[in-house]
This record gives sequence, structure tokens and C-alpha cells, in this order.
Amino acid sequence: MTKYAIGIDYGTESGRAVLVSLADGSEIADHVTPYPHSVMDQTLPDGTPLGHEWALQHPQDYLDVIHRSVPEVMKTSGVNPEDVAGLGIDFTACTMLPVDETDTPLCFYDEWKENPHSWIKLWKHHAAQKHANEINALAEKQGEAFLARYGGKLSSEWMLAKAYQIAEEAPEVYDASDRFVEATDWVISQLSGTFKRNSCTAGYKAAWHKETGFPDESFFKELHPRLENLVSDKLKGEIAPLGTKAGGLTSSMADKTGLPEGLPVAVGNVDAHASVPAAGVVDEGKMVMAMGTSICHMLLGTEEVTVEGMCGVVEDGIIPGYYGYEAGQSAVGDIFAWYVNEAVPHYIYKEAESKGTNVHQLLMEKADTLSPGESGVIALDWWNGNRSVLVDTQLSGMFLGMTLQTKPEEMYRALLEATAFGTRQIVDSFHENGVPVHELYACGGLPQKNPLLMQIYADVTNRTIYVADSVQTPAVGAAMFGAVAAGSARGGFDSITDASAVMGRVQEKAYQPDPENVRKYDTLFQEYKELHDYFGRGGNDVMKRLLRGRTAEEMTQAAGSGNDDR
Repeated sequence: MTKYAIGIDYGTESGRAVLVSLADGSEIADHVTPYPHSVMDQTLPDGTPLGHEWALQHPQDYLDVIHRSVPEVMKTSGVNPEDVAGLGIDFTACTMLPVDETDTPLCFYDEWKENPHSWIKLWKHHAAQKHANEINALAEKQGEAFLARYGGKLSSEWMLAKAYQIAEEAPEVYDASDRFVEATDWVISQLSGTFKRNSCTAGYKAAWHKETGFPDESFFKELHPRLENLVSDKLKGEIAPLGTKAGGLTSSMADKTGLPEGLPVAVGNVDAHASVPAAGVVDEGKMVMAMGTSICHMLLGTEEVTVEGMCGVVEDGIIPGYYGYEAGQSAVGDIFAWYVNEAVPHYIYKEAESKGTNVHQLLMEKADTLSPGESGVIALDWWNGNRSVLVDTQLSGMFLGMTLQTKPEEMYRALLEATAFGTRQIVDSFHENGVPVHELYACGGLPQKNPLLMQIYADVTNRTIYVADSVQTPAVGAAMFGAVAAGSARGGFDSITDASAVMGRVQEKAYQPDPENVRKYDTLFQEYKELHDYFGRGGNDVMKRLLRGRTAEEMTQAAGSGNDDR
């Protein structure tokens, strides 16, 4: 009898549950629940204004995904709940929240709900950049070994910078918190009644090491006196490997979902990391790109080496037996959406409407008629800062080469190319430092929707690109880890490698680099690198000076809004 697993993929704007067959990885049913509160980057639900670069979410939105989407996939599929072997989830990360000793988010309490620091800090919360800078400066000064494992810099997006921001800006929230937890671990605790940290987010997002643990308390004490007991007080909890069973589904969650009480629930995971085995990648030389609003680049290696700007290297962090490497770009699909929503002229919208298509599709068709370099326009892909290899959220995007003759499709193509150049920076950085990259694997929404983008990536990187067969690759991967948590005795698998061999799939079509385009893009990439290093490595800090002016103005406006509310 066929067995199934459920994977729940928590994205930036919504969560999706997918029921997957363990016989071949096919998706039987899926359901999406948009987050009612979306991303809170202007105000809290009560109208409390937020500062520059804040990005928060509401924990109830995550529970709503379970309560709505899981029953829907079971209803749609008609599958007997007793035939579901296990459940797993994946999450954007680092997405963290403070909880009390009962695992209740502080923002659920009336006394804390007006304090922004009591809410979930989403992965793209960048307001802790100052704190990340101080962490990096002290770690470099003291020669801390952990820094090299993260490419020389810890990001403002990660756990330590966000925890430090709370300690300094809201000590009352810091003191009231029993733990700071990843949202993926919190959701698992709500499903299973058991709190366990997963080794993936602990390793990549909180500087935890399999052999040495977290950075030493003496480092945190030197950083800020309040942080001396950060590890023992706020980061406490068992850290379990991926595929570990966190516990069984609680009776309350069984009632809400229609699934059997005690159903094996895997420890949490990260969306990009879960995608790797779902794309059939379980060995080295193959970089998986989880492509959506941003890109995470995942790669396996047999040795631990230092690579500039990598987001981390974690032993067994993706696939047991390998060192898992991560890098990324903070905005990709978000950049294309910004351009369409904010900068495309009205006549393009009218043309798309007359042709019965959408603006993205029209621009892609027009841009596809251009050859590399034809428009004379080049861009930098830092609309949401640079994650790798510069690790600097204070950088911003730019166009160069525009004239009065520049067309919207030329700007659109320049943005596609800019993100491809950013990926090549990452590929070259790994490949030249002893972590080979021979092939690329793409998953997520963008590879399915934009073939021009994928061909540009193949040409820019001069590598074949395989596309995952599923649109829901992270959710399929999460389901695979849920099946591993169940084990073969319950109809699942005993390892993620076994699961991937049966369930991991890519499309038959692969994108092959065009030799002529490769040659042209090699020339353009050298220009990109000149701009990349000039604006990103201190040649000209104009982007940061402009940011300071914008930040000061927004802070003044926020303060004025707060006074008016009073």
C-alpha cells in the first residue's frame, strides 16, 4: 500500500502544505494559506510604527497554515490519514522570535504586543546591521575561529545580531524571554509538544559548530555584558540532526488537522536546504539554487574550507557525510517585481493587456530578442543589500549606461543579467577555493516561469542547469525528511539519501550554455566585477552615505508619526 508524507513550506508571504507520495515523489495535493499579516515592515497590527529596515511577522499566521492547509490537502486527496507516514516543515531563515517558558511568543501577551522586539524578526529584518558590524569587528579583533566558517562576516539577518539588537534596544524583552528560537523550531514544538533545535539553523544561522558548540561566553560578555549568558539562557535546548524525529503529533493538532495522533514529526529545516535532496542532489560538485524572492546557493563538499562571503559551512548541515556550504543573494525575484511594480511605464501595461499577457511575460519576450551587451546597460543586483560575497546589507542597487533611448525591456534584461552575475561571483568564489561547482540545479518559482532567466544564468556561469521537476521543491524536501523521521518500519526511509533516490526528480530539459553568449558575458562580467569591487569594497561608499540620509529622514518621520498617535 502506498504511503505518503506531508511537507509544509513556510515562505515569506504564505505557507503551503503538500501531500507527497513516497513511492515516487509525486505531489498528490497542495494548498496555500496566505499570511493575513504578511510582512510587517511599516507598522505593528496596532499601528505602532517600525523603523528603517524592519521586517516582522505574526506567529499566528504560521499556525493558520497548519489549521487550514493540512486539512485541505487531506480532503482534496482523499488519502486515508492512516497512510500518512510522517510530516516535516521547512522555513525561511533566520526567522526568530522570543518565547517564554511555555513556548508562547511574547507578542501574544497584551503587555508586550506594542513592543516591536516581542514579534518575529523575519529573515530579511536588516535593522540589526549595526549589531552585526560590532560582532564581526570584535570577532576579527580577537581572532575568533567561528568567523572563518561564515566567510569572514556574520550577517544582520542571523540569530546573534538579532539577539544582540534585542538585548541593547529592548532589555526588558530580553530579560522576559526564556529562549530565542527559530520559527521553524517553534512551529515544530507546536506540532509535537517538544522543543528541539535543528542542527541546520543552529549551524548556519547561530554560529553553532558540531564539535565546539556556540561561540564562547567570554566572547559574548566582551561584546555586551547582558549577553554573557546568551548561550546558556537564551539559546538553550537540545540540537538534533536533520531527519530526527522531534516527537509525535499532539492530540490537539491531530484534532485540528485530521491526522493521526503520534504521527512522526521531523525537526525543522530551512527551505533551501530541504530542496537539495528533493532535486536529487546528494553528492559534491552540484550547486542547488533555490530561486524565488531571493536565492540560496547550496553546495556539498568533502572538506571544510574557507570561502569569502559564504553564509556558512556546517558538517552534516544538508546531507550526512558532507560539509554543507551556503551562500546567497538577498533579492532576485524581488528585484524583478520592484521593477514591474514601481518603474515600468504605463504603455507596457497597456500593451500586455492588449495581448492578454502579464507584464513579466511581455518584458521577457521583448528582452529575449536582445543579445548580451546590446543595450549598453548594466546593473548591480543589491536592491536588498548583498548577502554573498560582500555580506553587506547597506549596499544598494544601480543601473549604469542608460540613455534617452533606453527601453524598459533593456532595463529588465539588465536586472536579469545582474542577478546572474551575482551568482557567478558566488560560483567562482567556491570553485576557485577548492569546493568544485560543475553543474547547477535550480528550483523554486523563477525557473518554472522565466526560461530567459535560466538561459542567461547558464551563459553567464558557463554551466549546465537542471531544473527540479517540482514547483514545490522545498515542501517535497520537507516531506522527505518527514518520511526519514518515520523510518522504513513505518513506510518511510532510513536516510535522506534513500529518500532522494526514490523521490528526487529534475526535468528532462536542461539549459546548456551558448558558446557565443558565454564569450560576450565574460566581457560584461568583468565590467560587473569592476563596479562590484568599486562600490562594494570601499572604493566609493556613496551607497552607504545615501543610506544614512534616507535612514535619518525615515526615523524623523517615524518619530513624528509616533508623537501624533499620542
